[in-house]
Amino acid sequence: MNTSELTGVLRDLMLTPAPSGYESAMAFKMREYFLKYTDDVVIDRVGNCIATFPGTRPDAHHVMAFAHMDSLGFIIRRIDDDGYIRVDRLGGIPEKVLPASPVKICREDGAGWIDGTFGVKAHHTTSPEEKFRVNTLPELYIDIGAKSAEEVRAAGIEVGCPVVYRPAFQQLLGTHVAGTSIDNRSGCTALIKMASLLAGQAHECTVHLVGTVWEEFNLRGAMMANRTVKCDIGICVDGSSAADTPDMRSASNLTLGGGPVVKKYSFHGRGTLNGLIVNRPLLEHALATAERHGLPCQRAAGIGGLTDAAYLQLENDGVACIEIGSPCRYAHSPNESADVFSIEKTGELVGAMLLELRADFDPKRF
Repeated sequence: MNTSELTGVLRDLMLTPAPSGYESAMAFKMREYFLKYTDDVVIDRVGNCIATFPGTRPDAHHVMAFAHMDSLGFIIRRIDDDGYIRVDRLGGIPEKVLPASPVKICREDGAGWIDGTFGVKAHHTTSPEEKFRVNTLPELYIDIGAKSAEEVRAAGIEVGCPVVYRPAFQQLLGTHVAGTSIDNRSGCTALIKMASLLAGQAHECTVHLVGTVWEEFNLRGAMMANRTVKCDIGICVDGSSAADTPDMRSASNLTLGGGPVVKKYSFHGRGTLNGLIVNRPLLEHALATAERHGLPCQRAAGIGGLTDAAYLQLENDGVACIEIGSPCRYAHSPNESADVFSIEKTGELVGAMLLELRADFDPKRF
């Protein structure tokens, strides 16, 4: 699978609306891609899409490489009498980007999506005091062109329906792209790259490539997938915030086109006491694999992010975990940005790690 083909996969996944809790369209799409490389693909009871590549050694490790399929979004909490729609957030939504943002609302019957937009006061009537104020989500509203609550409901929209940023994809210069849900359709795209590398190749460990649910909601989808595959090693493929824009340069050394990111430390730090301190043997395996194959590799450590690996590590009698992914700019906004080069190299790095992991690999921390 070359860079152009991988860009096509990424575009396809970015344009597929699938907010947390409503991932079916993504699960079916991932299954379609996985079936090109293995016949062993299942969607479990909660919606995780699991593709299995059996190893040559029955006594070897079961390794789960996973990326969340869901995107953040909103849930309708109220329909006003005059037809405006009020929402609560589904995931970490930055309120400052919402005014005038286009959205899509899923009909209650799941049969389609309705266009809408967050309202914004016209510039001509905005006071100096309001100009630099960020409105809170309860103050914001969505306009679908309806004049009454009855019109909204006649369109198939009800309280509890999910809402997403309107799916978008832009090809920027070179291999740079922008649009919606790069977090974490980039990780899902890397999984497809891994599948293409694993197909027909002998490897000792049994590998499960998994598109997970619920990450943006409660981070527990990977836990449920593990109860099907019973892994002892987990590789979480998710994005890291690039720090190569003028407003981010003091945050880290990560650059968009710098290749895969190996996270050595992550901690949420805002109420949820959880995170991941990387498993040392897996870290050494990742770095050695990158060096052996001449692949670029960036390192990251920081507070503020959390992935489903933080909960997977607590499963069974302990799952050895590492987080590896590609950098992303403008995360959780309607226009995230990535470099397909880094996504492709992430797939190559984790793919090589999976192919070369030996049955006698010892994942114990010490």
